[in-house]
Amino acid sequence: MFKVEENRTIYLDDKGNILGEVDYPYISSNVVDVNHTFVDISLRGKGIANLLLTHAFNYFRENNIKVKASCSYAIKWLDNHREYTDLMIEKK
Repeated sequence: MFKVEENRTIYLDDKGNILGEVDYPYISSNVVDVNHTFVDISLRGKGIANLLLTHAFNYFRENNIKVKASCSYAIKWLDNHREYTDLMIEKK
């Protein structure tokens, strides 16, 4: 199950254990820094990180939040998801 929170999006198993996470602290009133992506080793390569970022970026769009990406995975992910570049404060 995916859960979007104010400063992170998490992936939980059916017991409530966190198996994946994207962290995005606010750096101003409407800008977050996507600075960390983690997926448990047992789930790597299964698309969980992609889904975590998709949920997070949809949340950003729905809430008019702009994004800075300092996480290397998020930067690479954005290269393949150009539909979210309008949310970026630093565009390539």
